[in-house]
Amino acid sequence: MKNLVAYFSASGTTRKLAKNLAEVVGADVYEIKPATPYTGKDLNWNNSQSRSSVEMADINSRPALADKDAKISDYDTIFIGFPIWWYVAPHIINSFLESYDFTGKTIVIFATSGGSGFGETLNQLKPSCADSVRWISGQVFRGRTDKNILSDWVKNLPLN
Repeated sequence: MKNLVAYFSASGTTRKLAKNLAEVVGADVYEIKPATPYTGKDLNWNNSQSRSSVEMADINSRPALADKDAKISDYDTIFIGFPIWWYVAPHIINSFLESYDFTGKTIVIFATSGGSGFGETLNQLKPSCADSVRWISGQVFRGRTDKNILSDWVKNLPLN
């Protein structure tokens, strides 16, 4: 079984978690990058006119990707990580899912958040993929998570 950890990180928190997870599961790593990187001003959730606020207010928003170089066909299981924004995945995750064929793949979602859970994340991501995808709703991690915690989490996932 070949694994990929694909992640979007706006501030670096999810990046650190994704790289640690990749070490734990022996996976390759792919960063989901927006065509236009987010600035601190873009991420100001207190401003209803900030880029992230405008995107998240529109469920059909699909931020452009910087590239579409992930070799999804090479992998059996794809772990997809992201920060929780407005109680769901940022819409760039939908952009990523809609850019590739995940038919027959297992997708495990994981996220970082200071206090939110997954909310409606899985329900909002599923329509962006083929029906044959096997979804595993993973876990929301808070801040720093060491490799021992990630290893225990992975051991309890229903991957087989």
